[in-house]
Amino acid sequence: MAGRRAYTTHPLVLRRVTVRRVEEVTPRMRRVVLGGGDLAAFARDGIDHPGFAAPGFDDHIKLILAADGDVRAALPAQLPHGIEWTPAEHRLTRDYTPRRVDLDAGELHLDFVVHGDGPAESWSAAAREGDELWFVGPKSSLRLPERLDWIQLVGDETALPAIGRFLDERPLDVPAHVLVTVSDDAARQELALREGDTVTWVLAEPGDAAALESAVRALPVPPGEGYVWAAAESRALLPVRRYLQRERKLPKDWVNITGYWHREEPAAPEAEATADAAPAPAGIPSPLPWLVARAALQLGVVNAVADAPGLSADALATRLGVPGPGIATLLPLLTAYDVVIDAEGSGLRLGAAGEELLDDHEREEYTGHEAELLLALAHVAPALRDGTSPWRLASGATLHDTVAHDAERYGELVEECEQLVFLLAGLTADPLWEGVKTCLLTGPGSASMAAALDDAGRRPRLRIAEEGVPGEVLRGHVPAPDRIDWTAGPADVAVAAKALAYRTDEEAVHLLTRLAEWTGTAVLVEASRPDGLSPHAAEAALHAFTATGSPLRDSAALAVLAERSGWRVERTVALGWGAEATVLRRA
Repeated sequence: MAGRRAYTTHPLVLRRVTVRRVEEVTPRMRRVVLGGGDLAAFARDGIDHPGFAAPGFDDHIKLILAADGDVRAALPAQLPHGIEWTPAEHRLTRDYTPRRVDLDAGELHLDFVVHGDGPAESWSAAAREGDELWFVGPKSSLRLPERLDWIQLVGDETALPAIGRFLDERPLDVPAHVLVTVSDDAARQELALREGDTVTWVLAEPGDAAALESAVRALPVPPGEGYVWAAAESRALLPVRRYLQRERKLPKDWVNITGYWHREEPAAPEAEATADAAPAPAGIPSPLPWLVARAALQLGVVNAVADAPGLSADALATRLGVPGPGIATLLPLLTAYDVVIDAEGSGLRLGAAGEELLDDHEREEYTGHEAELLLALAHVAPALRDGTSPWRLASGATLHDTVAHDAERYGELVEECEQLVFLLAGLTADPLWEGVKTCLLTGPGSASMAAALDDAGRRPRLRIAEEGVPGEVLRGHVPAPDRIDWTAGPADVAVAAKALAYRTDEEAVHLLTRLAEWTGTAVLVEASRPDGLSPHAAEAALHAFTATGSPLRDSAALAVLAERSGWRVERTVALGWGAEATVLRRA
């Protein structure tokens, strides 16, 4: 059976609260106590919403603010079972952890670090009784492992609300070892410590990675099995992550590291122009840093320097099995882009960019499926002329043919679809499930669809119509794979979850025609428009074209494919974040 999911999902609801009072926790922390009817179950615009739930000590809610002060114009659209982030030019969002939730009193406590200059800190500084605040979330709550001997809670001042809430509510009855870096002794707070707990306060500037790493390394490692939770500035956590995973070798399921904020690096002064310098086109960055970082990861440079800091260039070349002149060609660029630091007399060490590249999610941008799609963009011009996909021109095969025979690539698609579980409540609540006894699933989102049905209390017999490599990959992700029939066959309803996102139009028609042989009702779960909250929304259509030769397929495009396959579109169910469920009936 697949491992237990490490989080619990919650309905996404837009809520309005008002300020009840403001308290000064310390000279460095301000608490804003919020309340209002939206914390209980309520109805708005004919839609019933459940009461606010944030059971996890490090849950996040998304505050909605506006750079121009017009918050109402920045609000997302509320769906019956989710949120649609419509485009809003002046929208600002910030994630915050509830310090305390008192539903009996109808109150939510949020703590804000004082002396910050961000939009949320500015709002809290000006907050007065009666001021309104809109927020969404949380979308999920972390599930801690059940059997632990201890937990370490590590963070800077921004992590104090989560750490304080953990100690107040004790979701685990084990000793807690707390480490907090503060920039001023005035930031220290009284914490609800018990016998066996420890707390270490370290004076350090905000975002000081060296101080945080040194303090974590100095913590005693208690006996038994433990869990490490850490939250601070994103870059400051990179060496901590490396230490925990590569040196202490803690399993990924026993570590939770979250960047709570990002330090803005000061802009480098512009180089003095020279008569011979050829300026780059305004606003268009060079692809060279990306290609160099990709090469460093493919060769193993980042891992080698992380595992053996202090290597010479020659020793690195020997370790990697790469000729010395080749490494010598790469090192100046890796140094220029801060992937490595070549300190005279002390050898090679990772720079800030290199530390980031130790993170699996960061690596995917350079070496995973997303990177391969980006490289295929080199063929976008001839693909547009020929009416094919850049991927096919780059690889000689369609993306579907490629991933169907590559477990690693198909696994990346499945992992990308894990976010679907937060969006599928609108589909699982739909009346189409009444009387459904058998459901056929296909596509890399099948595991998320199975989990969403479980969350909704739906228990149809499940079949998965994926064979070979995709079927084997899904077995490792779907909850309780032994209960599933892994052969395609008749079903009351079929759900194709992100199955069309990597298929050409002809491949999509072929799949839909096959589904028509097994069922009279099918549902297509696809992204039909860009996510309005994403900074890369403008790129969505091009990415879709690169993969399939078709732009992002909207409702009209899906209807055309359905009609070619013997289906008709009955209706669509908006899921949020640009995703829709299109319900098809056999024509």
